Amino acid sequence: DTFKIQTQKAFLDVYLADGSNIRLDIQTSDTAERILEVTLCKMGLSRELIKYFSLFFFQDHDDGALSVVKKVAEFELPYVSLQSMKELHCKLGIRKWYMDTSLDTLLMDCRASLNLLYMQAIQEVKRNWVKPTEGQMQELEFLQKNANKAKFLELIREMQFYGYIRLDPCICDYPEEGCSADIYVGNNEINCCIKLPTNQTEEVSFKINRLRSWQVTFLGAAKDGEEETLELRFEYNDSGTWQWIILYTKQAFLLSSCLKKMISEQMMKAAKEAQEMEIRMPESTKNSKKSSIRPKQVIHSGFISRKRFLVRPNEEDCVFEKIREEDL
Repeated sequence: DTFKIQTQKAFLDVYLADGSNIRLDIQTSDTAERILEVTLCKMGLSRELIKYFSLFFFQDHDDGALSVVKKVAEFELPYVSLQSMKELHCKLGIRKWYMDTSLDTLLMDCRASLNLLYMQAIQEVKRNWVKPTEGQMQELEFLQKNANKAKFLELIREMQFYGYIRLDPCICDYPEEGCSADIYVGNNEINCCIKLPTNQTEEVSFKINRLRSWQVTFLGAAKDGEEETLELRFEYNDSGTWQWIILYTKQAFLLSSCLKKMISEQMMKAAKEAQEMEIRMPESTKNSKKSSIRPKQVIHSGFISRKRFLVRPNEEDCVFEKIREEDL
């Protein structure tokens, strides 16, 4: 479809978390990278902070629920994608794009980025993504009433599931086939509230540092207006045993993007800490330590079709060597 659309002028609405939108005059061939830059510059965001945000396709449901469908790849043409997703009633929006909530502090001195974080935090409280206690909720309401945005963001960072992305309810095969799950991904974990066939619930946290690999699989084409079926399976070390766990979710690519982002942030933090340690260490200690440094884990990701082609991860798939967000 991309190659059938001629380049021409058009309008494109980019939505913010408070429901407002910025209307852009664009070319239909404008990439997501270009549209993001133009939108954020219009809002007065410092150019060096653009990397902390991204475009997403999302759905607002009648019951008040919010579904983030997928992260828009930098090379993607948002106008063209929206045309091909008309039946899903998707909108294009800006959200922060990092999973490490400590990075919020880097954005607090810019008014535009502070406003974006604040709007998104309020949205996530309203949509029940964040789980404040009753006392915390009262504090948030007081700070919101007084428009104390910095304090609001400082307080909300202490709350359960802040900084996580919530997926739509889905089906999983853990601890047994046919379970339903509410999934939150963030803070170096996949948190699942699983409803068992017995109607009992079980909360399980799959830690990123115990995950070795994952893959997204396309299970079949859409039928009768239903959305395409995807699964994400990941290899997880549970009590010393590696096992594959499967999540059947239309947001498999979004979940894969989140996993890559969390791992890349872990790597950057580890590299920074190693660099700081090297600066502080005496020269003799540096030489003895270098030989003992080894990567703890190699993680791979891939995408396969239902036809079960044999896929062996290569260098580009190796997350610890090279992470490319645009692959999604």
